[in-house]
Amino acid sequence: MPDTDVAVVGAGAAGLSLAHRLSGGVPGLRTPSVVLVDAPPGPLRPPPRTWCYWTAGAGRFDAAVRAEWRRLRVRPRTGAPVEGDIDPLRYRMIRSDDFERLVSRDLARSPNVRRLEATVEAVEDVPGGAHVHLRDTDGRARVLSARWVLDSRPPGSLPAARTTLLQHFHGWFVRTARPVFDPAAVELMDFRTPQPAHGLSFGYVLPTGPCEALVEYTEFSRHTLTPDRYEAAVRHYADEVLRLGERQVLATETGVIPMTDAPIARQTGASVFRIGAAGGATRPATGYTFAGLQRQTGAVAAALRHGRRPVPPAAHPARSRVMDAVLLRALDSGRADGADLFGRLFARVPMARLLRFLDGDTRPHEDLSIGLRTPVKPMLRSALELPRLPRRPFDLPPPPHPPTSAPHLPPTETA
Repeated sequence: MPDTDVAVVGAGAAGLSLAHRLSGGVPGLRTPSVVLVDAPPGPLRPPPRTWCYWTAGAGRFDAAVRAEWRRLRVRPRTGAPVEGDIDPLRYRMIRSDDFERLVSRDLARSPNVRRLEATVEAVEDVPGGAHVHLRDTDGRARVLSARWVLDSRPPGSLPAARTTLLQHFHGWFVRTARPVFDPAAVELMDFRTPQPAHGLSFGYVLPTGPCEALVEYTEFSRHTLTPDRYEAAVRHYADEVLRLGERQVLATETGVIPMTDAPIARQTGASVFRIGAAGGATRPATGYTFAGLQRQTGAVAAALRHGRRPVPPAAHPARSRVMDAVLLRALDSGRADGADLFGRLFARVPMARLLRFLDGDTRPHEDLSIGLRTPVKPMLRSALELPRLPRRPFDLPPPPHPPTSAPHLPPTETA
């Protein structure tokens, strides 16, 4: 008999979400035994991050929501900003520390979930289940036997793709001497930043009060920047574009998210599956992950409770992934001006509908209507050439680090 029905490897957003969905009993359904394997403190443990997503109505993790907004603003390079009310949706922000405290409190009361702190060295498919090869905090090797393994650890490399861009960013958590932020609206994409020769850039502002916000510089491009260039880009945006005036930088964040049309394998063995970003939950065209992994872990938990194979579903519809591949190719080839493309979309499509589109929640006729509001010729040419393009490997860069002179809060993700 295996040691547990389910081994969940990794205690990031995906692993914690799945363990939370499997905790406790549901009348009439199975209650599987679960072991959540968390890396010990150190480089393998996910650092504090921020996850943003949009949703309507109440959610499972609302108690961890730090802030939410119903208005979004997009600023073109010149001209008036586009602002919209996304009701009934809300754009929500969760800090990973708050999320972990909420989930940990509930898991501590769960009779069927056990947490284990160890380093996972390998996951091996075996007849009738899988073995998770561990090294505990004392350095001893051990094997955890499970009927099913759900692995959420980030992959060391990406599969070969026709197009891979990086969404990389550096931000400041700031407090200003005077009220300069509008707490009612998120600056989702501010294209008044200097545009790179290849790709696009924009500012991003999450205001948590009139004098406090996360102010971030983001690029979509093939390569990350040096720490000094990130710092200079955020300083330019804060001082020359936003004109914040006297301000204090409370902490910084830096991160990178792959945006790729590579097919992501969600099953690596008869009993071993991947979830979260490792299982394709990231939306290729935007980098958002949190909503996708909630759909994925919800489906996996339902399968386990009903006694079915816990095959993670694709987090985004096939139609959406095809459209993302076309968009990535148009941006990477330079045929489409990214700042103009996104600015045009937000100006011509109601924001709530566009967010539903970005979440794969629109119907084909709505997708067509939105597609016709993009530069049609560059997008069509990109679509026609995609089948002829070879898939090439892409080496992920090491995580970027902020300058050592700046206060540091590790990466925030737009998940």
